[in-house]
Amino acid sequence: KQSIASADMDLNQLEAFLTAQTKKQGGITSDQAAVIAKFWKNHRIKIHENLINQSRWDNVLKNMNWRVDLKSQSRHIDQINTPVAIVEMELGKNGQESEFLCLEFDEAKVSQMLKKLSEIEESMTLL
Repeated sequence: KQSIASADMDLNQLEAFLTAQTKKQGGITSDQAAVIAKFWKNHRIKIHENLINQSRWDNVLKNMNWRVDLKSQSRHIDQINTPVAIVEMELGKNGQESEFLCLEFDEAKVSQMLKKLSEIEESMTLL
């Protein structure tokens, strides 16, 4: 059933749903309910991931690597030998070739990025 997958039902929800379906006029038999329950228990994670991948229309972050370097060249002499974070992000969709994005952050930009990520985390926690 599509409603099982779209609701990403846990085992208790699934049992209640299937019990209701067996009692409904024109519903399913208890044998069919047992088969559906076994299938869902074995394939829930794979089905859920597949639904998420199908619902995405933009690239997602597949991987991220970083390192810290010292600037050896700059237009401004006071920036030489200052630390910079080099961040490489792998973006793409499953089954498609990835794109790579390389960013350079100084200390102030790293702090700003961490602050923004903290705000995102707080917003997600509230939801």
